[in-house]
Amino acid sequence: MNAHELVKLQSEFFAADHTKSLKFRQANLLKFKKLLKDNEQKLYDAIYADFGKSEYETYETELSLVYHELNSALKYLPQWAKIQKVTTNLANLPGTSSIHPEPLGTVLVIGAWNYPYQLSLIPAISAIAAGNTVILKPSELSAKSSEIMAHLINTNFPTDFFHVQEGGVSETAELLEQKFDKIFFTGSIPVGKIVYQAAAKHLTPVVLELGGKSPVFVLPDCDLKMTAKRIVWGKFLNAGQTCVAPDYVIVHQSIKQKLLDEMSRLVREIFDIGTELKENYVRIINKKHYDRLMQLIDNEKTIIGGSGIESKLLIRPTIMENIDFEHPVMADEIFGPILPVIAYSDLNSVIVEVKKRPKPLALYVFGKKSRDIERILTRISFGGGAVNDTVMHLTNSNLPFGGVGSSGTGNYHGEAGFKAFTHYKSILEKSTLIEPPLKYPPYNSTKLTILKRLLERP
Repeated sequence: MNAHELVKLQSEFFAADHTKSLKFRQANLLKFKKLLKDNEQKLYDAIYADFGKSEYETYETELSLVYHELNSALKYLPQWAKIQKVTTNLANLPGTSSIHPEPLGTVLVIGAWNYPYQLSLIPAISAIAAGNTVILKPSELSAKSSEIMAHLINTNFPTDFFHVQEGGVSETAELLEQKFDKIFFTGSIPVGKIVYQAAAKHLTPVVLELGGKSPVFVLPDCDLKMTAKRIVWGKFLNAGQTCVAPDYVIVHQSIKQKLLDEMSRLVREIFDIGTELKENYVRIINKKHYDRLMQLIDNEKTIIGGSGIESKLLIRPTIMENIDFEHPVMADEIFGPILPVIAYSDLNSVIVEVKKRPKPLALYVFGKKSRDIERILTRISFGGGAVNDTVMHLTNSNLPFGGVGSSGTGNYHGEAGFKAFTHYKSILEKSTLIEPPLKYPPYNSTKLTILKRLLERP
């Protein structure tokens, strides 16, 4: 089925009001949860074929978050979808005011390859919970994961309600030519610009989950061992192919060597780089990305790692020291297992350097002095982040997840995801028993004095 026919079919299904019932939404969310649970092994096998990712890590970083999102939607959907009564201002009394959540219509979700289940299914779950029909376009780079999602969804849900459209660039371009009621995209900044331009032709609102160079500030009073442990975990999780991974470390020069020593020790302990890498370490998605990453490695500055196994698309966890902001590795988001480390002496100066660059998707701070932490959090604009941890903020569905500036627009997770696919319709209901004469001619100075008091009152 071509894209035009598919969108037409879903638009007609939505127009018939099938998806507006909470019972319909809840039943399909429950059905989806059971479908995923019943086919977990197939999902594990598919992502292992794409990445070599273990079942443990697939559950930890993908399926657990999907199940959490499903459970949250099932539990809180009646609350999220409830009509909200609000205060009526004095000028509209007697009357009542309310906000009515309603679904947008037919939405397109374009997923990313680095977490093919999480980044495709969570926004789709939010869209279904909000009462929309959904066309999901997974990334073709994680081909087996895309294939299993298409098989499970397309054989268990009606095409006019929830459908996976597979394919590459041409299929995505065909979808983007259609008029949707919302587009949700996760991916790179260059492709995000293409999506934004295509959506603008139809005045279609978008959520763009992009990326950027997410810094880690390590202050001199941090818990050094825990800091190193959490940075190494967050950076080399999924072989660094994580949009909120620590992209580079900014560490006070007084503890730089201790941090480097501890991170290097942990890399040796966890990843056993002297032999073939353990199964819990993920390979690079393809040869193109492998070559790009290998070119970023500066052997003169590498203190651990720096080599790869081309036949297996594996790059050993790599840490580079004595990096400055002008080094080639600092030009763009790394999106791989390479960690540059920059030393600083003056916090204000390094904050200024970070602020010169595009706003990152995430930022992390390790330390104890609330004054210095607050200075970093308030002076630098970023999507979201954590103090004394990395990555974990996205696991809390009570925290809206999204970027700012070039790292993205809009957010999701939990209620924020429901809101992303919902229009909030404002309704004023007036009584017909009385009608103040103030708004009607003829006008005079007395009326104007009273009108000012009424309309300016909060």
